[in-house]
Amino acid sequence: MQSPLTAEGPAERPAVYDLITIGRSGVDVYPLQTGVGLADVETFGKFLGGSPTNVAVAAARHGLRPAVITGVGADPFGEFVRRAIRGFGVDDAFVSTIEGPPTPVTFCEIFPPDDFPIYFYRGEHPPDLRISPAHLDLDAIAATDLFWFSLTGLSKEPSAAAHAAALSVREAGWTVFDLDWRPSLWESREAAHEAVRRALPHANVAVGNLDEVETAVGVRDPEAAAQALLDAGVKVAIVKMGPEGVLARTSEESVVVEPVEVKVVNGIGAGDAFGGALCLGLLRGWPLERTLRFANAAGAFVAARLACADAMPTTAEVDELLNGAGS
Repeated sequence: MQSPLTAEGPAERPAVYDLITIGRSGVDVYPLQTGVGLADVETFGKFLGGSPTNVAVAAARHGLRPAVITGVGADPFGEFVRRAIRGFGVDDAFVSTIEGPPTPVTFCEIFPPDDFPIYFYRGEHPPDLRISPAHLDLDAIAATDLFWFSLTGLSKEPSAAAHAAALSVREAGWTVFDLDWRPSLWESREAAHEAVRRALPHANVAVGNLDEVETAVGVRDPEAAAQALLDAGVKVAIVKMGPEGVLARTSEESVVVEPVEVKVVNGIGAGDAFGGALCLGLLRGWPLERTLRFANAAGAFVAARLACADAMPTTAEVDELLNGAGS
């Protein structure tokens, strides 16, 4: 029988939130036509965007109490992001309005089943990368049962310093490092690798796809990459292997789960749905295999839909998909 996943803890005082995420937010502008390049698209939809923000939304859909730390511009899109965050049941108490830079906008093209180019319009220094240590509620970060951060937040100051301050107070619970490697947001892969090297000792879970783990630890082979992440100090290493499924390893066990087959519409939000479901499994102390299968199904659920945040499934919807896949 698999043993449940447990984290260090408990925190010294009761947590106000089940989890807090930190990092990107913005507006996703997705074409309402698939198989057509942006030059020819005529109609678009506007959605909440930014991976850590969408992870918080996904967690809220599972009944968890999330908050997100991010920055938005003093513009109409910033107000849209705030309203959307609240509307999805995520606390926006730590969303700061930053004067000057506009709220980022991200476009994508949709060529199912596996080609979804992303175009970031973030400017030189977007609001979410201007979050500084002064913006943080360190007591809340220390007390939350799970803290989620991503590599993008380490790409520029003062955001990198804010992340370092947050990680310095994490002594209990789960600290999840999303190895979110976005080449266009870094000056070099080497710079991203160095940022991962410094941050990994502060996390007890790391999750990424093959490109991301290669950036993180220098190897692409899933087994070798998972071992390298464990050697760096994490307790749970998760490697997404695309059509080969997902590998997760701890010091005591190794699990591989196959993909859940769906007709893919837009794969961009699948990772965020996976993340929110992973948070649920970690916080509920589920065994590793159950957690992985549930997260994989949550990702598949969103991949079969156009939007990201708007498409995040409830626990019941994930269970229904899993039961259908197993029948």
